[in-house]
Amino acid sequence: MISLFDISLQLNGFPIKKAKTELDKIVNLSEEEHAHFLENKKREIVDFHLKNNSFYQELAKIDSYKNWSDLPILNKRNLQRPLTERLSKGYSLKNVYINKTSGSSGDPMVFAKDKFCHALTWADIIRRFSWYKIDFNSSFQARFYGMPLGFIANKKLRLKDFLSNRYRFNIFDLSDKGLEQIVKKFQKKKFDYINGYTSNVVLLAKYLKKKNKLLIEICPSLKVCIVTSEMLFEEDKILLENQFGVPVVNEYGSSEIGVIAFENNDGEWLVNSETLFVEIVDENNQPLPYGKQGRIIITNLDNKAHPFIRYEVGDYGILDEKSTLKRPILKNLIGRTNDIAILPSGKKSPGMTFYSITKKLFGDEGNVKEFKIKQTKIDVFEIEYTSENELTLTEIKKIEKEFSTYLEPNLKYIFTRKEKLERGKSGKLKQFKSYL
Repeated sequence: MISLFDISLQLNGFPIKKAKTELDKIVNLSEEEHAHFLENKKREIVDFHLKNNSFYQELAKIDSYKNWSDLPILNKRNLQRPLTERLSKGYSLKNVYINKTSGSSGDPMVFAKDKFCHALTWADIIRRFSWYKIDFNSSFQARFYGMPLGFIANKKLRLKDFLSNRYRFNIFDLSDKGLEQIVKKFQKKKFDYINGYTSNVVLLAKYLKKKNKLLIEICPSLKVCIVTSEMLFEEDKILLENQFGVPVVNEYGSSEIGVIAFENNDGEWLVNSETLFVEIVDENNQPLPYGKQGRIIITNLDNKAHPFIRYEVGDYGILDEKSTLKRPILKNLIGRTNDIAILPSGKKSPGMTFYSITKKLFGDEGNVKEFKIKQTKIDVFEIEYTSENELTLTEIKKIEKEFSTYLEPNLKYIFTRKEKLERGKSGKLKQFKSYL
């Protein structure tokens, strides 16, 4: 039976029924069949973009596909040009799914997926969540993600959340008072699962521990907590399981790619090999064997609207030695953490707040290439950025106004344009750091 969530996808032009059928076929392939399927899909997606995408033709500098290792590594900086210049023939802003990355790696970007590819992304998410008896058509979600504070945009998102059977919490105020309001909602609503940014959910668990409360006793309908977008440390996982009283599942994904890896019931971080091809490469872009640490490179096997071929997500990781082509396992992910900003009023705000703001501000123009924000005093934030052109006074005032709305007024901001931004030991740019 097709239900509300599936219907809303269908009505928006995303063929979820067809996508689920296709995904089932892929899941049921044998190891040998999967290897053959993967080679065909890789060749098919590269050939398609070499013939139909001038942006990829220019980047690849080859006429036809011969060797996988000859293909260039694509990164977010390559993609910082207007979206219309990156779309394949036959695709326009009107017939694709469009979104923005959060900019957590310092490179905000607008991207597109064709509608079948986006439906496949959802089919994969639905399948993985079902491992924990979560049904998107009936299970009620407690959502810990960002949201726009503007009236109209906020109401639109609230409607989308209602149709998707979820309630979104305001994560821009995670003070004790804000967390108390969140706990009250759990008392009133029959949530089936939690889904959201790790740092926010951890703050809730710390608050519950301080108050000597257990979430499963407050909300007995709760089945599972699925955290995403930031590193989940083992001690935080133990804290979450102790304070929530339900299993805690680690998801690794990105908005432009979808779910990359998802923890199964055996505690394995199972990589999505159905719609993606995930590689680990060294500093010379050479593939590394299982068990070796390197840069995570991902190919979306189905996105014809926009190329994500050998795409560098900005993380370092290790694939487990017991991985196979059909069943890759992510052994370790390195360098996805966020600090918490503590403001003069006592309000605590996660680093993700900055991602939400910058996602909104650094649109499709591609001027700002990278940015990082440092909290140097309780009321002082230093914003370093690299760009084609220096930010104008008008642009700076606009950014300050947004920060004021999302954080609190009377904070000081120092903008510094740099030739190059300093990166961490892992090679990843940490977009927010508190020096308090």
